[in-house]
Amino acid sequence: MPIGPSKEYALGLGTVALINAGLAQSKPRSGLNWFLLSLLLGPIATFLLVAFCEPLPSPK
Repeated sequence: MPIGPSKEYALGLGTVALINAGLAQSKPRSGLNWFLLSLLLGPIATFLLVAFCEPLPSPK
């Protein structure tokens, strides 16, 4: 019996991190920063990104 997270958990967490990076870039935020944050926080980072990060105003 392996100790630690399973391969499926790691795959799911990586998928969520990639989705969050794309979501962040569409706002426009740093995709790399949100990818790394998502690896630590998982779905909580998705909630923070969707609920509290409004799109940045475009420069005029």
